[in-house]
Order: sequence, then C-alpha cells, then structure tokens
Amino acid sequence: MADMTIETIKETIQDAITHQTRSVMDWHFGEPVYDDEGAPADDLSGVRGFRELAGRQHWANFQLWHVEDRARRKDVDAKVIADCKYAIDGLNQQRNDLIERVDECLISMLAPLLPADAPERYNTETVGAALDRLSIQALKIYHMKEQCNRKDVDEAHRDRCNTKVLTLQRQHEDLERAVLELIDEYAAGTKKPKVYFQFKMYNDPALNPELYGNKK
Repeated sequence: MADMTIETIKETIQDAITHQTRSVMDWHFGEPVYDDEGAPADDLSGVRGFRELAGRQHWANFQLWHVEDRARRKDVDAKVIADCKYAIDGLNQQRNDLIERVDECLISMLAPLLPADAPERYNTETVGAALDRLSIQALKIYHMKEQCNRKDVDEAHRDRCNTKVLTLQRQHEDLERAVLELIDEYAAGTKKPKVYFQFKMYNDPALNPELYGNKK
C-alpha cells in the first residue's frame, strides 16, 4: 500500500471497467474458472484484490443475465424454471455481497490518502454499485450488438437496435466519467466515502418468515 496514489486507484477502476467490456466477449467462448465457486478469500485487498473482486462481481452478473433469459422460456418444464429461480436467488446474493466487498476494498485503499478532516458524504450510490451498473451496461451493449447482426430480422429491427447501442455506449461513458470524478472529489478533500452496508433478509433463516416460520 506504500505506493498507492489516487492515480493508481483511478487506473485500477478503469482497468476493472475495461475488463468488464472485454470479458463479456471472452466469456461467451470460454468461462472463467473459480475453484471456490464465487466465494473469494476474506483477505483480498489492494489493487489485485480490487480487480479480482470486481471481476467476480461481473461474473455473477454474466451468469445472472443468461439464467434470467432462460427463466423466461415458455417451452420448458416447470422444474427448469424453478431451478432458474433458485439460481437467480443465489447469484443475486453473490452479486450484492461482492458489491460490498468492492466498496470495502476501495475504502481501505482510499483512507490513507484522504484529508483527515474531509466530511463524510453519502452519494446516491457507491462506487461498487456504480461498477455493478457498468457491468450490466457492458452486457447490454454486447447483446444489443448481437441484435444488430441478426440475419433473421428486418432492417428496421437492426436500425432500432443500433440506435440503442449508441445510447448505451453514451450512458456507459457518462457513468465511467462520473465514477472517476467522484474519486477526484475524494482526493480534493471535499468529501470522503460514507457507505451503508446492506442487511439482506431473504436468505437469512433467522429473518425470513417463510424460512423460520415453516421449520418442522
């Protein structure tokens, strides 16, 4: 951490965003392998930890995208849909847990670099949540581009999808810029991150009444 700078942190965030865009294409041809099935080690920190956590969070979104597509099929057995719903539930839990891990890692990198008297400010979303949105936008752009290249649709369909691609790309660029500008605000001492970590109830057997209320 001795060589950590604000520029290093911004470059790390940009690398994570670039990885999201690049890996959407790569993973359609070969999925990543995580021996621990998406549960990262507890001691991930620094630049390498941030990159791995952001990559795993993006992988959760990649899986979610395709399971949610499958869950909308009408021509399969009900058990297939039920299995999809269970998978979606688990992946959403992973996704949210990893958003928080990304924020924890970022805060640990930022903290030594920020003025001690900078006021805490709560933004409408954290950097981790913004990276989650950028991940989903990368998936949207890839799959919308697929629509532009379909041979079984008319030209009007491809034109509409091409217009949407351009809009999605602008949104992606604007959000990336906003994230980096937020890091600059932290560096200037006008604010420092204030993060509330979520208390998810639906998978907790002590908090979900459908789980604790139906115990035999």
